Amino acid sequence: MNRRIKRAFIVAALLVIISAAAGIFIGAVGISPITLLKDFFESGLSKSERILLYVRLPRVLGTMLCGAALAVSGAVIQSVLGNPIAAPNIIGVNAGAGFFTVLCLALLPGKLELVPAAAFLGALAAVLTVSSIARKIGASKMTLVLSGVAVSALMSAAQDTVTTLFPDVLAGFTAFKSGSVSGLTLAKLFPAWIYILIGLTIVIMLAHDMDILALGDKTAKSLGLNVTVLQLVLLGAAAMLAGAAVSFAGIVGFVGLVVPHIVRKISGTSENRVVIPLCVMFGSAFVNICDIISRTIFSPYELPLGICVSYIGAPFFIYLLIKKRGSVHRD
Repeated sequence: MNRRIKRAFIVAALLVIISAAAGIFIGAVGISPITLLKDFFESGLSKSERILLYVRLPRVLGTMLCGAALAVSGAVIQSVLGNPIAAPNIIGVNAGAGFFTVLCLALLPGKLELVPAAAFLGALAAVLTVSSIARKIGASKMTLVLSGVAVSALMSAAQDTVTTLFPDVLAGFTAFKSGSVSGLTLAKLFPAWIYILIGLTIVIMLAHDMDILALGDKTAKSLGLNVTVLQLVLLGAAAMLAGAAVSFAGIVGFVGLVVPHIVRKISGTSENRVVIPLCVMFGSAFVNICDIISRTIFSPYELPLGICVSYIGAPFFIYLLIKKRGSVHRD
């Protein structure tokens, strides 16, 4: 491991630790570490301890899980589809997860434990639809993105249809559609965190195979890889990660686009055995920092997390389109 990659891991680790601490102690009601330490040795739960256990801790865990899942999902999608401007929100994965989430809540009210599974199925349906369109028509990179936009629009329309027909299906639907972790509890993170753990494990185990896949289908097949199965498994893992994140954080876009590019730039490599773990750390810190900004910048009012992320992600997406316009049209 060269010095540049080592520095990237050190920076990522520091960002995770600092952002997690800031997420716990900074908010509408400030928590002092000294006060919290004193309260720990007293009987009963103090105000600071209640805020920590029931508000800040679930929120920090939620944003970090969401960031890690979406960042890795984006890195996998970009690698498998061979498209640097692909991401869960760009090709309709998030919208598909959102549609199946509200559909599950409409048809099976009260079955919250089924929401992550439903979100996974929706995300998987979207990513498989887009990739199959690309394969059938021999799409260029730009056409792949455009087909993703069309699938995203279709899924969003279906989502709006469900919420129109079942107006009570999702309390706080506006916050869900904008992406929000306000009011998140540890109970709502279950079993989504299990899906995220499974998805991350699959991707990390197949990181080396992803690097071989990036060399081209012919090369990968000559080295003994079953390309079709590997692509299906990886896209399934990416859908599982994005779907699980959407199930508790709503539609948070651009994380899967921005973070992998930042990671590759900082580390100086595209090797997935390096990129994936760095995406976990940088993604966690990035979304957590965005959440801190969203709940403090207009305090006591709170900006939805997804809006804050979009203010950063949308200009970055435009920058990538301009920077890569030549290669996008040639491919």
